[in-house]
Amino acid sequence: MSSRRLVGASALLLASLTLAACDAGSALSGDPDDGSSSSSGASGGSNAAGQRPAGRVTANVKRGATVGVDKVVQVTAKDARLTSVTLSSASGAVDGAIADDGARWTASDRLEPGEAYTVKALAEGADGKPVRRTSRFETSPLSLEQQTYPSVSPLAGETVGVGMPVVVSFDVPVTDQAEFERHMTVTSKPAQRGTWHWLSATEAHWRPAKYWQAGTRVSVAVDVNGVAAGNGIYGQEDRVVDFEVGDAHVYKVNAKTHQMKVYSNGKLLRTLPITTGKPGFTTRSGTKVILEKFDRKRMNSETVGIAAGSAEAYDIDDVQWAMRVTYSGEFIHAAPWSTGSQGHANVSHGCTGMSTADAGWLYDLSRRGDVVEYTGTDRPMTLDNGYGDWNASFKDYAQGSALR
Repeated sequence: MSSRRLVGASALLLASLTLAACDAGSALSGDPDDGSSSSSGASGGSNAAGQRPAGRVTANVKRGATVGVDKVVQVTAKDARLTSVTLSSASGAVDGAIADDGARWTASDRLEPGEAYTVKALAEGADGKPVRRTSRFETSPLSLEQQTYPSVSPLAGETVGVGMPVVVSFDVPVTDQAEFERHMTVTSKPAQRGTWHWLSATEAHWRPAKYWQAGTRVSVAVDVNGVAAGNGIYGQEDRVVDFEVGDAHVYKVNAKTHQMKVYSNGKLLRTLPITTGKPGFTTRSGTKVILEKFDRKRMNSETVGIAAGSAEAYDIDDVQWAMRVTYSGEFIHAAPWSTGSQGHANVSHGCTGMSTADAGWLYDLSRRGDVVEYTGTDRPMTLDNGYGDWNASFKDYAQGSALR
């Protein structure tokens, strides 16, 4: 976890300096550290009749304790009002906030593994006397195998198509998916209803109820740093990723008529003659999303289970304008060798082929996340073969949420 929150390092340093400045002149270095709560009265909290009670400050972590990284530190004042609290380690300060009534300070983040922490609190007692408390504790160390790192797609600053789901992948399985999901949020402007769907213990997707609205701005917050993932695993780092949604590109492929209709923001731009998979290599029907783009790509049949030397084997260098739409090997690409069949017959091994000119035009128009809707075959698309998130009703898709 030493790598986490690099982006926020400056903010943490500023927070540390600011909170430390609040303690100037408070002589906290001489505070008691004997494991008891600190109070403002020399008599240990007793007061004569008619006097205001002595203030007390306590923390929810005992002095000298060893705690887990998922501990959220709190400092509480009784018969006193907190004026400053700092929580820090060698890695920096942990931000927090004092409640409006001054009765409680709560850390806004969890802890780092294998660190020694110091809590310093200053309050003003109801009797007008200062109350100081210093506590020191440690966190348990964690190996990389005990931490799970979240990778997020789309990338920060990326502009994607209206079919692009949010994808969070974890490098160590998450067994307490409900707890993680509570700390994973997607917000958009304009706001759009959506849900998480766990494809596995290492991958969660979020999609809106309908395709994104063109021009939407989206922010993804995966606030799992220090969150328990189950089986002794903890989140390694928080992630915040902002991206935008571009024009609404929806391409409608009909394998029976051998045509692709290209729509942008609801307007039909072109109808392209195409070819799809021949018998035995039927193209899947359903909603697909462009996963990645290659201006040139080698295509070898062995990568899709067709053995070299067989009658259906192929190995073609530099296939132009290739756009992947399934993990299993379906692409949209230029196929100059099949122009005679395009618009008339299905002769491919499952890919959608078109002329080089048409493929180049479509490639330039397209981006990751654009939608390709296929009809005309009896072979269905699945949720997990690429970004197949749209091949279920929103109601059914929501059943994949760990919080359903």
